[in-house]
Amino acid sequence: MKFLLDFINANFKTKSTKFCAMLDKKCSRQTDVDADYSCFEIDNKFIVGFGLDYKDYYRNIPYIGYVEV
Repeated sequence: MKFLLDFINANFKTKSTKFCAMLDKKCSRQTDVDADYSCFEIDNKFIVGFGLDYKDYYRNIPYIGYVEV
């Protein structure tokens, strides 16, 4: 998100830029950027489902879950 925010601000003339995230994993952030809108704050677990996968498995499940690795 930090890279995208810096890129948009440097290359486009926008009045404001907002970020939306479905899942917010605050415990593993490397930079100090918060999403303006988020649905769920999650713990430090490996999340799968809705396109998120683990070793090409669990990508197509119709819910969000986690895998203990």
